[in-house]
Amino acid sequence: MMQSRTHNCGELRLGDAGKAVKIVGWMENVRVVSASLAFVVLRDFYGTTQVVAETEEMVNTFKAITKESTISVEGVVRERDSKNVKLPTGEIEVLPEKVEILGRCRHNELPFQINRSREADEALRLKHRYLDLRNPAVKSNIVLRCNVVAALRQAMTAHGFLEITTPILTASSPEGARDYLVPARKHPGKFYALPQAPQQFKQLLMTSGFDRYFQIAPCFRDEDARGDRSPGEFYQLDMEMAFASQEDVFAVCEDVLPPIFAKYGKYDRASSAPFVRIPYLEAMEKYGSDKPDLRIDLTVQDVTEVLGGCGFGPFEGNRVKAVVVSDFHETRKFIDKTLADVEVVSGSKPYWFRLDEKGEIVGGIAKFVAPIKEQVVEALGLKANDFVALSAGALGAAQKTAGVLVKTLGAAVPGHMDKEQYSFCWIVDFPMYEIGEESGELEFCHNPFSMPSGGMESLLKAERGEIDPLSITADQYDLVCNGVELSSGAVRNHDPEIMIKAFEMVRLGEEDVKAKFPAMYNAFTYGAPPHAGIAPGVDRMVMLLAGEDSIREIIPFPMNKNAMDVMMDAPSAVTQKQLDELHIALVPVE
Repeated sequence: MMQSRTHNCGELRLGDAGKAVKIVGWMENVRVVSASLAFVVLRDFYGTTQVVAETEEMVNTFKAITKESTISVEGVVRERDSKNVKLPTGEIEVLPEKVEILGRCRHNELPFQINRSREADEALRLKHRYLDLRNPAVKSNIVLRCNVVAALRQAMTAHGFLEITTPILTASSPEGARDYLVPARKHPGKFYALPQAPQQFKQLLMTSGFDRYFQIAPCFRDEDARGDRSPGEFYQLDMEMAFASQEDVFAVCEDVLPPIFAKYGKYDRASSAPFVRIPYLEAMEKYGSDKPDLRIDLTVQDVTEVLGGCGFGPFEGNRVKAVVVSDFHETRKFIDKTLADVEVVSGSKPYWFRLDEKGEIVGGIAKFVAPIKEQVVEALGLKANDFVALSAGALGAAQKTAGVLVKTLGAAVPGHMDKEQYSFCWIVDFPMYEIGEESGELEFCHNPFSMPSGGMESLLKAERGEIDPLSITADQYDLVCNGVELSSGAVRNHDPEIMIKAFEMVRLGEEDVKAKFPAMYNAFTYGAPPHAGIAPGVDRMVMLLAGEDSIREIIPFPMNKNAMDVMMDAPSAVTQKQLDELHIALVPVE
């Protein structure tokens, strides 16, 4: 017996015919055929079962119950005359003898049809998320998430990692995004912060002598939402390894992730080890992105030399990038719409021309390209019916637009994307430093705690002017799958002297490092092991596995795009008494 029932609504089969049973669930639908015949669909977590009322009294009983009420049905299982082969329970039905209302739905009209909730307005779905989750299609994503998290835990434990939880209330730390601050009642004027990531704690665990750590870690960042990022909070498979190199981290990820993607993913193909490794600068040149989707066969070529002086104004004095799409037979309407979409995403206008079936250059900026046709055809290796999309601008802008062209055209033009697979790659050799757009001075490019390639020697050479600081790479890496960044990781800078020198390059001294990161700096002075780690995003991982475009589809209770929980009405106002206890005064926004 299961709880207060003999069977669940997805369990009964033809072999159960003749059994007296008790099933419970939500009354999904009632179809009244006549005064003495009605068909009822009862749904629970496990599935649906058809109940058939064959007396006027029983029909009236069901008619009096509002949809989505929870009920108990006791009766006898029998074989259905009209079977539904699409349902696991489609060969049987239950003839009810007793019906009891367990929880009445007090609304005659629902905000949306449960089984079609995904077609409803998102704001309405989030407001009534408890109804949305009753939809089996929505619920299945949450079940998938549970199974994936369990599989990750099992795999990490099998690889010798210990699951250790780290603090949620901690100190504010400059890690790139805005902190969520928590006022400390017993310490007026001071605040805790919710961790943007367990970064410092997991490195401290390595200095404490733990060899392999992992955690399904909650992270909190006050940042804007987008399709693959949820505002407020998210979860990651956080891991760190002592006495480890980049190769050790890669080996674990390449062993843990592909079987999980192959087993639980929408597609049953996933990259096997070793994953493709692409240096950052090569990725930007070849794919126009540090998050390339390797399911697409299109790449970027630099045509500045051949097209920079063709007389077309936007190309003059700029870098020019080209994306060649072979066997192209789309309409002018398709071209205009697709390139308009690219301009919206990239912020820069793309251009085009094509080589027709006769080998002539036509369309777009053809009048500027036709006079140098031979050079262009040779440079790009063009054939009849090739389409060429172009971007122009400063290097970064030209690369960005070209990258959007690759992704957009690759997905839209048939034959250029092998969609049904999970294609992993590592992006490696990230720059350690960059010139800040606002400051115009040297700044950290990504993670300031990454070990610079070459260690202290590279930093000293840059300090002496022997090499350009911008040429220093970091032992840092990103894991990318199907064009989505799953994770960033790095070999950590565990040496206090190298750390100080790395920060000196961006005009921060030893005292600044001690003040901003006191625990980690002090811990490293007591003998720290070389260590490395990574933290693949659980939410993004499940989003890919489920084949969803929005991360909100795989989170049980997501916030909306404005970081609001419309179901719980959060964030919300608090009482003056609460503010007084926390020594907080609200200042009106002008």
